[in-house]
Amino acid sequence: MNTPKTQSAITISETLAAQESGAEDRIAAFFGRYGRHLALLQATIATCGSLFMSEALGWPPCVLCWYQRILMYPIVVLILVGILRRDHGLHLYVLPLSLFGACVSLYHYLLIKTDWLPPPPCVDGIPCTVDYLNILGFINVPFMALTAFLVISFLMGATAVSEPADTDESPSMCDGQALAAYAIIALVAITFIGWGIII
Repeated sequence: MNTPKTQSAITISETLAAQESGAEDRIAAFFGRYGRHLALLQATIATCGSLFMSEALGWPPCVLCWYQRILMYPIVVLILVGILRRDHGLHLYVLPLSLFGACVSLYHYLLIKTDWLPPPPCVDGIPCTVDYLNILGFINVPFMALTAFLVISFLMGATAVSEPADTDESPSMCDGQALAAYAIIALVAITFIGWGIII
């Protein structure tokens, strides 16, 4: 037999469970709706940022920087096409590139910051241990690339496990999802171009 105290405890626990479930549903819905766009934003910032560093700031990339660029640049196109096509398997194309890119970035970062690894493969041109940027003693270009790859990987993984928000919509090149994707790329590109002109 349930006493009033037991009934109120059960009611409180049911209420808390419902609130937690509601919060999880809202998070899943958020990533289902916006995860791909946030990943596109991150990939576009990383792509434009790398071009800004080499073209506007005059920092020539080393061999490992090129490997990271080779893995990052196609991610922008893949995510854009995935958004336009409403491809719910987008993570299958993006995650291999972003996870492998994170590994290359981590190797590059450890190569610069530690002496744990064997000498770098960079023998011609710019050495892979050059450190153009050093903020707070640990933030450098490979660290920023590592962060970008990990953020993209997290967003793609979260999008993959969340409920798709647009299952009934057919792909369109001019709907809200597509226009948001175009706006992300245009705004980031204009920002970096403007910044490059000012500098």
